Amino acid sequence: MTTTQSLTIPARRGAAARVAAGQRVKVINTHGTQVVDTWAFNASDVTEWMSMEASRAWFMKLRAAVGDAFLTNQRRPILTLVEDTSGGAHDTLIASCDAPRYRLLGVEGHHDNCRDNLHAALAALGLTVPSTPSPLNLFMNIPWTADGTLAWAEPVSTPGSYVVLRAEMDMVIAFSACPQDILPINGRTGQTTEAHFTIE
Repeated sequence: MTTTQSLTIPARRGAAARVAAGQRVKVINTHGTQVVDTWAFNASDVTEWMSMEASRAWFMKLRAAVGDAFLTNQRRPILTLVEDTSGGAHDTLIASCDAPRYRLLGVEGHHDNCRDNLHAALAALGLTVPSTPSPLNLFMNIPWTADGTLAWAEPVSTPGSYVVLRAEMDMVIAFSACPQDILPINGRTGQTTEAHFTIE
């Protein structure tokens, strides 16, 4: 009998969970416009993590498609994208937002950010990591042109659309419901919302 665990990624906050090899993680864009920064770590050695640099070199694209595996910084598969109903716009290029980023955007004082959300979510599991890996930005739409110019665009995902990721090793997965409300990456209104995920 398969047990499904359903969890919330609170708006502007993070969440993390342990996932066994072979389990599937379904990440649901509940309201359709929420970017979800995503990280994965080897459960037995959190200094081995999902690497966007290694993954792009493996699948030779800027954007993963169904069937593509994400590799760790040790060049081993950690997650495979097995289903996607969201339109396929996911970013592998942009670093997670952090306090220095918001200062560059003119924010004075504290602003919720994905880097802090990652570390807080891992701390809730009793884990720490020595740095902040570049995330897989699910539902984040970063179009590019032939000359290499990038742009900030709104998500193309619809409410309730999702991706399913299969764990290729025992791992810890972490998410942040990105709190970016200055640029239009969470939709033109800048509203940030919760998202959800299941583990099965």
